[in-house]
Amino acid sequence: MVKNVGMSVSGNRAALLEAEWQRLCELYLPLQQSGSIWRYHCTKPTNEPERGWKLHVSATVLNAGRVLQKVAPALGGRGVQFKAPSSLRHVMTLNAGLDGSYTQIGKIITVYPHSPEHAVELARQLHKLTSRMAAPEVPFDQRYRRSSNVYYRYGAFAPLEIEHANGTRTPAVRGPDGKLIPDRRDQPKPDDIADPFEQPHIRRTVAGKQNPFAASYRVVRALAQRGKGGVYQAADLSSKPPRLCLIKEGRKHGELNWDGRDGRWRIRNEERVLSELLAHGMDVPRVYSSFELAGNAYLVMEFIGGETLQSLLARLRRRMPISRVLKYGVQLAEFISMMHAAGWVWRDCKPMNVVVTSRDKLKPLDFEGACRINRPDGMLWGTPGFIPPEWHTQERHTGRADDLYALGSTLYLLATGRVPSSTVLISPAKLRRNIPTELSQLIISLLNRDRRRRPSATSTLARLHQIAY
Repeated sequence: MVKNVGMSVSGNRAALLEAEWQRLCELYLPLQQSGSIWRYHCTKPTNEPERGWKLHVSATVLNAGRVLQKVAPALGGRGVQFKAPSSLRHVMTLNAGLDGSYTQIGKIITVYPHSPEHAVELARQLHKLTSRMAAPEVPFDQRYRRSSNVYYRYGAFAPLEIEHANGTRTPAVRGPDGKLIPDRRDQPKPDDIADPFEQPHIRRTVAGKQNPFAASYRVVRALAQRGKGGVYQAADLSSKPPRLCLIKEGRKHGELNWDGRDGRWRIRNEERVLSELLAHGMDVPRVYSSFELAGNAYLVMEFIGGETLQSLLARLRRRMPISRVLKYGVQLAEFISMMHAAGWVWRDCKPMNVVVTSRDKLKPLDFEGACRINRPDGMLWGTPGFIPPEWHTQERHTGRADDLYALGSTLYLLATGRVPSSTVLISPAKLRRNIPTELSQLIISLLNRDRRRRPSATSTLARLHQIAY
């Protein structure tokens, strides 16, 4: 299942920025290899080292063009090889850090210096050129200065790989003995290589500022990592006795979108949503506290034990019994009905965001993309398969209909074992013999391409009750 990524729906700002990016690429990065997302300044110099210190200049999708405009003339004028993504869509993909590419976040412009001394000189110049510009942090790389957008790591310049017995390949770099060793993105420097950038005063921590992680929480494990922030299971030591909690991180400039919202904004939004839903008596995770650290936002909430509905579906050997489909459908419809009555649209209803507790009760999670019904959000937020078809047309609306379509997609998946097609919708009755006709018809009505003809959550709840009981 594809994870959610915010996308522009107005298009104007995105189109203008993309056009400018393409102009700059044609000017400064004329070369592109077939099948690659990268564009290059020039062909590989014959005297380029096989490995060495690489520089990465970070940027957001909104200022990537300005960053490239600043650094490209300085690099190109000195004959330095560098590369950047071929489109701003690829910039967004890199900064999202999805599908195993977490180490690539922020690596928008990659520079290949000729020597360690050259690397230090270029880093100094690039730091001055991009100072005070917004950008996400690059995971694992060393930062040139505490507030710099320039990062560095030691690795391969040439595309070397180690082929394993099972056919998989690992990026590699040639070691001192000439043998290939893994080129690990999470290790910026081999132990036997001196750091030419080393400046002890840069690495000092800021005194006098209490770190809540150290004072009140002990992280047990990271449950997820991506550009907008991480999700951590932790022990809350401020509670007596200590209790398990979930800490969601919203990174400053993390996955900055066309509308200027970043991971920090999303976490603050989720705190607002949860606080209001709790005030309306809804069964959502309790908020324990929130704080900021190093410009990032953190939300501490109740840890919900169990497995996601998506995980449960994945381990079932047979399709879910209809009685259980109806039971879960009733719970989801009741929740969405209450959420709509409270004045909110979830916009991210899907099995991955629903936990099945030990009592077989559903607990909805993840409300960072939710918006008020009377204040529609023009930014698409959701997961393919659960996003209504109108988002792909000119008739774009954010409202209750988004959740109703996602509810229909979820019921379709529970009943048939597959996500409904966005082009040709096959009736659940044709995919499963024993499904009640009334349930199949209800699911089809929730997936209606005309958003105005989808039944309300309250009406859906009543019909599910009639079918189940």
